[in-house]
Amino acid sequence: MSETDPRRWKALIFIALAQLMVVLDATIVNIALPSAQQDLGISDGNRQWVITAYALAFGGLLLFGGRIADLWGRKRTFVTGLIGFAAASALGGAATGEAMMLGARALQGVFGALLAPAALSLLAVMFTDAKERAKAFGIYGAIAGGGGAVGLILGGFLTEYLNWRWTFFVNIPFAVIAALGAYFVIREPAGARNRSPLDIPGVILSTLGLVALVYGFTRAESAGWSDSLTIGMFVGSAVLLAAFVLTEARVKSPLLPLRVLTERNRGGVYLSLGLAIIAMFGLFLFLTYYLQIVKGFSPVKTGFAFLPMIVGMITGSTQIGARLMTRVPPRLLMGPGFVVAAIGMLLLTQLEIGTSYAGLILPAQLLLGLGMGTAFMPAMSLATHGVEPRDSGVASAMVNTSQQVGGAIGTALLNTIAASATTAYIADHAAGATTPAAQKLVQAQAMVEGYTSAIWWAVGILAAAAAIAFTLITTGAQSGTPASSGDAEGVEDEVRIPVVAH
Repeated sequence: MSETDPRRWKALIFIALAQLMVVLDATIVNIALPSAQQDLGISDGNRQWVITAYALAFGGLLLFGGRIADLWGRKRTFVTGLIGFAAASALGGAATGEAMMLGARALQGVFGALLAPAALSLLAVMFTDAKERAKAFGIYGAIAGGGGAVGLILGGFLTEYLNWRWTFFVNIPFAVIAALGAYFVIREPAGARNRSPLDIPGVILSTLGLVALVYGFTRAESAGWSDSLTIGMFVGSAVLLAAFVLTEARVKSPLLPLRVLTERNRGGVYLSLGLAIIAMFGLFLFLTYYLQIVKGFSPVKTGFAFLPMIVGMITGSTQIGARLMTRVPPRLLMGPGFVVAAIGMLLLTQLEIGTSYAGLILPAQLLLGLGMGTAFMPAMSLATHGVEPRDSGVASAMVNTSQQVGGAIGTALLNTIAASATTAYIADHAAGATTPAAQKLVQAQAMVEGYTSAIWWAVGILAAAAAIAFTLITTGAQSGTPASSGDAEGVEDEVRIPVVAH
């Protein structure tokens, strides 16, 4: 076991700052999008590419980014990712047209895919004491979970009081401070690199397969599930990812060693977290629209309306998850955490046009935040359970990938369900709405009907995540001692557990 790094808590500040920047970026741009679209003359048809260009580059290159961190060194990859992300953000903020904006977003995704797995791996090798590790993961987990809601607040402020360009420029100070801090403070333990040659066929197949999968779901949202290109993307993705698995089983130095995927606990983490993210992405989307369109909240007020969820996540992650992680088996935190989150989501199925924020939305968000914070904490610590240090970057990237794909599925699937329910409601009630006021009321009721229909699905998805956590995850409390005699290979590595990112 490597000796404890005396500067590890300082290092955590800069790693957490980088993580906050990446998570913020996921939601901050959403609020600025209408203003940016108008300024740059982006058509409605191409508007989604401001989000999609980032998602495709980030999701498609995560495994490659994780492998580069293992090969090239985590600190070097982390600092490179930060500098590149800052440069891409500057380009986005200075964009003069559609092509420049889309190129900047794709570049942000590329450097984000380097940054995220490197950050997780660094955290893994720097915190070796079980109790300290629990605290570090609690802080990091709260940022990973609550950062998206912070992005809504910051995005609202910047868009309303400055202009949309500042939603890009704000990344630059974050990145510069984190890069300088990391360069001077972080000391990476020697001997944890994986210097095997890069698996080029694996890189190509995984990148193309993941890009096709994410794009398939993104396109389904706008063009429909029966669209020929949507179906083609899903078929292509299945073929490419199957070829990737076959390649990884045969090559000497695979990009993603299959041992990383097949261990029961890690499989449970990847699956349950991916499902939870599907539900969470849907909620952010529908609650933002509900508060702004139905309730008439401003962007800033909408951002602040998400504060109870942030408070819940920070409390669940740092006060419940971090305190109990060394005493309670992870499944007894993850399973109940997802159940509490599902109960919070269940409350939101009761949304109506005149629903009281304090009476329903606030308690629902608190429950969601508490549940998710409690569940994410041990899930993050299990991301590389029993994995050799040389595989920790790619194992961390796998968790990021499951979340990124989960986000793409959540946005597309739940949006489609909501749109279908809204259309059906309007078809049933349009005939009775004979005045403009009545027609406006039917439109608003149809939107709410769409949101609640999709939220019911999110409740079921969270229940499935809880069931997976209870059944697949069998390891004991993360006390820094081996879970079983059968895990001899991972005994030293069990104290080097990284956390997941956005």
